[in-house]
Amino acid sequence: MVGNLVRPLLRRKSAAIMGIINTTPDSFSDGGKYDSLDNAVRHGLRLSQEGADILDVGGESTRPGAEVVGVQEELDRVLPVIEKLVSCTDTPISIDTYKPKVMKAAVQAGAQMVNDVYGLRADNALSVVAQLSVPVCIMHMQGRPKTMQAEPNYTDVVSEVVGFCNQQVESSVEAGIARSDLLFDPGIGFGKTLAHNLLLLRNIDKIRSSTECEILIGVSKKSFIQKQLGREVADRVPASLGLAVQSVLSGAKIVRVHDVRATYDAIRMVEAVSDAK
Repeated sequence: MVGNLVRPLLRRKSAAIMGIINTTPDSFSDGGKYDSLDNAVRHGLRLSQEGADILDVGGESTRPGAEVVGVQEELDRVLPVIEKLVSCTDTPISIDTYKPKVMKAAVQAGAQMVNDVYGLRADNALSVVAQLSVPVCIMHMQGRPKTMQAEPNYTDVVSEVVGFCNQQVESSVEAGIARSDLLFDPGIGFGKTLAHNLLLLRNIDKIRSSTECEILIGVSKKSFIQKQLGREVADRVPASLGLAVQSVLSGAKIVRVHDVRATYDAIRMVEAVSDAK
């Protein structure tokens, strides 16, 4: 790989926008829309044109209640998309997976980042990512997708999420992963109640300073918006935009979104105001 294109995004002042490409039939927002190669690639190119700085390709739904997908099925879903996108665009690709075999194959196919919802806890994940030498996002999740929303429970959600991050960062560095390549996602909606999610979002700056990690936030169209406002998936864009802007103002370096153009416009205008002399 000639020069990793994600690392400069982590060093620049402005926030990066990560566009979501779900190659799954059952994702909560767009399941089945992009599960063919042509549709997924066309969608990725459109997101890139709309302002996405990173394209996050995933082959297994992690919505609450989702079933596990086998390694080969996940590979069959994501590798052709990654290979085609790499040949069509310079926008760097992230692989959204917790499976080391998928991580390795995806990076070999051209992905430049790993986005792991299981926080590098799978067997061999740490050693594989160390060998791949690409930026990696460690996400916090209480439980697993199939059961994570059954009864989320914390004594102090912010402290516990920070503690998990610091533990995984220590393990990652010991495994040989560069400290500067580590990002953290507090896992909004992954084993959290509405109250937990709101507290984590309110404390992005604290999480960032306590972990010394750049923060990735994924709130786009998630169900806690429905719990707060009563909005169905198709009507959650305005709330998603507000949360993305709030996250960036609070210090998030990457926001992971479905609606790239609207998010791009909202964030870039807010940044322009903040930078005005």
